[in-house]
Amino acid sequence: MNPTIAALMFPGMFLLIFLGIPVSFSLIIPAVIAGWFAFGDQVFNQLYGGLYSAATNYILSAIPMFVLMGAILERSGIAARLFRTMQLWLGRLPGGLAVATIAMGATFAAAAGVVGAVEVMVGLMAIPAMQRFRYDNSLIAGTICAGGSLGTMIPPSVVAVVYASLAQISVGELFAAMLFPGLVMVGLFILYIIAVCILDPKKGPRADDPDMRLPVMEKLKITFSGLLPTMLLIVAVLGSLMAGIASPTEAAAVGAIGALILCICYGRFSLGVMRESLAITVRISAMILLIVAGGIMFTGIFAANGGSRLIQGLISDMGLGLPGTLVLFLFIVFLLGFVLDWTANVLICVPLFLPVLTAAGVDPIWFGTLVIIVIQTSYLTPPMASSIFYLLSIAPPDMKYGQVCKGVVPFILVQIATLALVVLFPALATWLPQRVVGF
Repeated sequence: MNPTIAALMFPGMFLLIFLGIPVSFSLIIPAVIAGWFAFGDQVFNQLYGGLYSAATNYILSAIPMFVLMGAILERSGIAARLFRTMQLWLGRLPGGLAVATIAMGATFAAAAGVVGAVEVMVGLMAIPAMQRFRYDNSLIAGTICAGGSLGTMIPPSVVAVVYASLAQISVGELFAAMLFPGLVMVGLFILYIIAVCILDPKKGPRADDPDMRLPVMEKLKITFSGLLPTMLLIVAVLGSLMAGIASPTEAAAVGAIGALILCICYGRFSLGVMRESLAITVRISAMILLIVAGGIMFTGIFAANGGSRLIQGLISDMGLGLPGTLVLFLFIVFLLGFVLDWTANVLICVPLFLPVLTAAGVDPIWFGTLVIIVIQTSYLTPPMASSIFYLLSIAPPDMKYGQVCKGVVPFILVQIATLALVVLFPALATWLPQRVVGF
């Protein structure tokens, strides 16, 4: 056991990441080197345990099914139907297309659960629509980044599945805990957009389009065919999980089968769509699960070299108390979000921080909700925000990096406000799990 070696693992990991090494290998390589000091030539037997643990974790088997559900919905044109439905009802509000984009992001986040897929899909549809009505580029960028980031916060979120498996808590309880804070965040996003567009109508003019002046019955017909089936799918997935009827993997399988049925019913099913969806699922799932395996190896070797005792000692010496410790841990999660994939962030922080907080009587469900809000905020925060780079990959040439950074700032403040509300009113995250899960 060598705490100095443990302390050097993090600089080694960041160095490899900055050199362009994939995150999974940036976790595995320091684990192998540091593990040699703790176990000698038996290190590979120890590391195999981490790989085996990831490969046999039943909860993690839900990830490919959730990814497949999102991939089928993305490839089948269902997202386009959702966006048109949102436009019909919300487009004539101040900033109505931006409000529709947030509503679309929240709905598709609940159906897909994967951040990148949500943002790219929403962006491809929303940017041309908003630019056609001369929306301000900063508002367009901030809205799409914020709406896309909801894939982290709105259940079923893949982030929550990984967190729950590490924290050994119920996935259904964590989904239930995230629901109210997620809805509060969506509501605050919408209030901000409407307020800023009332104060400065040029930022987001009311959209006056013949489609938006359709008779109410025609709008209801489009809503019934475009929105209702997807909402029923979301209710089936989350309802079966929160009620304790289905395990996370079973609920995810229900979602994947439901998405496939919708794809067939809408006449969009083809071997090409299925092949693309499966290819995306294999690629994203392999990436996530290899990072999970690397994270388990990294934190296991870190603990074997005395890393957990090192952290506990540092916290004790700092004398922060419980509130200060919570702030410190969340700040570390936020900083790591600049340079690490969310998977690696969760895998490193949860095993290190949660034992300290659990011993102090902190509710792991409540803390998990805070961690996920902070990860979502770091995902949006310049200069190295993943959300910004996703947007720039699909943005038109006239949308500049500076405009995107300016646009996301108000939405970051809304996320911080949501975090503060959950800290001040823990019942936002703890009431629903106590009432709903398993009845």
